[in-house]
Amino acid sequence: MKQNYQLIMQKEIEQTKALPQKPTLLLHACCAPCSSAVLEVLAEHFDLTIFFYNPNISPKSEFDYRLEELHRLLREMNLTEITIISPDYDEREFFNIAKGKEELPEGGARCKDCYLLRLKKTAEYAKNGGFDYFTTTLSVSPYKNAQALNEIGCALSEEYGVKYLISDFKKGDGYKRSCQLSREYNLYRQNYCGCGFSKAQAEERENKK
Repeated sequence: MKQNYQLIMQKEIEQTKALPQKPTLLLHACCAPCSSAVLEVLAEHFDLTIFFYNPNISPKSEFDYRLEELHRLLREMNLTEITIISPDYDEREFFNIAKGKEELPEGGARCKDCYLLRLKKTAEYAKNGGFDYFTTTLSVSPYKNAQALNEIGCALSEEYGVKYLISDFKKGDGYKRSCQLSREYNLYRQNYCGCGFSKAQAEERENKK
């Protein structure tokens, strides 16, 4: 049964307002454009730390540029109190979970395994760091499956004992707002999710136009 994830998130945020101080939240981020609108929603209510763990992003120069843009976005939005944690880049971590699924279309089993890979690492870091919550910016994209993300996040919440902030950031014009902020801050907007497989599919779509 499909749920209203945005409403669930709003109710959770409302509950945090009664706390004596902002709860801590580890926010997995994939890029600056997706982070922009999410930061607007969350920064007021949580003590945020960004976790830039994306071994799927290829090539390494793309990974570095997206990370650089994320740092610039925080400066532009006057959110310099937010720290970015970026584990060492190791694309083998992604290729290990993508093996045998290279030819699958974007949005299929390979992508869901990639969600799990990145969220599991986020949950582990959140537990070890004593964070109150963890979540991801991924659901702001219309190409990402919010139901799959929330199911994975909730399962990991049970496993690691850290609350997962259920969300669907694309709702309430979240995706539209991310596009507006990208233009406002002149952010680099990539035309593929991150991995080489999604890049090849994006190039194939362009060639067919």
